[in-house]
Amino acid sequence: MADALKAEGNKLFAAKDFQGAAEKFSEAIDAEPTNHVLYSNRSGAYASLKQFDKALEDANKTTEIKPDWAKGWGRKGAALHGTGDLVASLDAYEEALKLDPANAQAKSGLASVQKAIDAEARADGITGDPSGGLGSMFNDPQLYQKLAKNPKTAPYLADSAFMNKLANMRNNPQAMSTEMMSDPRFLQVMGVMLGVDMSMAETDDADAAAARAMGGKDGDDEDMPMPDARPASKVEEVKEEPEPEDEEAVAAKKAKEEADKEKAEGTTLYKKRQFDDAISHYTKAWELHKDMTYLTNRSAAQFEKGDYQACVEDCKQAIEYGREVLADFKLIAKAFGRMGSAYEKMGDMANAVEYYQRSLTEHRTPDILSKLRAAEKAKIKAEKDAYLDPQKAEEARELGSQKFKDADWPAAVEAYSEMIKRAPEDPRGYSNRAACLIKLLTFPSAVTDCDLAIKQDPSFIRAYLRKAQALFAMKEYNKCIDACEEASAKDTEGKNAREIQQQSEKALQAQFASREGETDEQAQERIQRDPEILQILQDPVMNSILQQAKGDPAALQDHMKNPAIRSKVQKLMAAGVIRMGR
Repeated sequence: MADALKAEGNKLFAAKDFQGAAEKFSEAIDAEPTNHVLYSNRSGAYASLKQFDKALEDANKTTEIKPDWAKGWGRKGAALHGTGDLVASLDAYEEALKLDPANAQAKSGLASVQKAIDAEARADGITGDPSGGLGSMFNDPQLYQKLAKNPKTAPYLADSAFMNKLANMRNNPQAMSTEMMSDPRFLQVMGVMLGVDMSMAETDDADAAAARAMGGKDGDDEDMPMPDARPASKVEEVKEEPEPEDEEAVAAKKAKEEADKEKAEGTTLYKKRQFDDAISHYTKAWELHKDMTYLTNRSAAQFEKGDYQACVEDCKQAIEYGREVLADFKLIAKAFGRMGSAYEKMGDMANAVEYYQRSLTEHRTPDILSKLRAAEKAKIKAEKDAYLDPQKAEEARELGSQKFKDADWPAAVEAYSEMIKRAPEDPRGYSNRAACLIKLLTFPSAVTDCDLAIKQDPSFIRAYLRKAQALFAMKEYNKCIDACEEASAKDTEGKNAREIQQQSEKALQAQFASREGETDEQAQERIQRDPEILQILQDPVMNSILQQAKGDPAALQDHMKNPAIRSKVQKLMAAGVIRMGR
């Protein structure tokens, strides 16, 4: 539920419906209150709505749940910037860059906040800089990274006192006093930022000053003045050497290459249907480097192996990671689709339908759509099968019989409907319900139930008789006669012959009565409107018989020995096409 709501919120956010997105993220948070991504997303929505207090509240919750997630600190920086707390915003963005130095959003946010700070300083009339403009270099977003890469300045990062001074310098360049300038480490930092060597002459006095700056003491325990640096004109220019490649980046690149090799080996084994070995290689790939495809590949191997629960767990993990890194929606859809297939294999059609639907929400494909439709049908069948119970069906039949005797037709219909659900292959449920529907004058539905009963048992004569009764009430006399003939054909022992004959004759008499007093013109119009009579008249065999009967009426009696011919002749007589005794 939370994933589906989050997906809806993301779509609304992309459509710039920030209020709707915030509402969807709120619903998702209600379903999964410990998911840091949901608070982060809602913070973004609130920030887009300029509701920065709410955005900050969600950003704080994000960093509280997952303090090592750079994006959460980026959200906090944006919210604080919106509230006007520029210094705190700067700190939040710096924390984000400590966790993820390559985070483009944090870099951009930091630069934006710094511009705002500079603008405020200019608005307040603070235009002077005791450092002669050099103080601004301490605001470089890459400051800490550059210091860490330089062997001379890297140790400074471990000195908390110096780092506090440096942070103060970044936030307030005007604080660059003579006392700070006397610290050789600041000059060294400036040298790193300028790309030149600004180290001091190595004298005992310089060493003593450096020792005091590091918190130590010289022999006299006095603040000794630091020797002047070499004149700027004599500062040796050095060629700027290319910065060494980031060790972490190198390690990550190497891990990715090794992981891809493991993945390739796993795929080779997968194609050979050596699924356990393939799973082992995909697992190794995931341990070396985080990539969603390693997990989806492993889930495919789990699926083919027959471990469907493990397949589902791998897909869930893949989707969770994919959401964090904003993976391609097609990959997310593929993982959801495989979860649907796994649940289908496990016979859990409800979850199969749900995850096929989630897959289609991410990316619509004909294959998943086809699987969804098949799963929906299977789900309905499974639910029906789970409801089958012969014993409860018999209880429902007995209840229906009692309600019928009590003339409580609606209750009887309800009882027989329950019987049909419990035992859909028993024709008695349909036939008995048809009897109730006839009492309720619902004749078309009664005919449908009779047809269902006959489908279950073509020799169930009672269903034919009830069908004939309903058709008679609908004044469908020809169809009533047909139903009687079908019943007669099934009544091989003749147990129901009398009842069948009575219903048939009743229909014939009703037909004759319905055209009593009818003129020849009216009769012709009625015949032309009756498709069944017209079909009989267009039958070449019947045409030949009728032509023969005109010259030899006795021949018609011989032809009527054939049940099919007799039925058609009776219909023609009832319709007034054949008139005997004239």
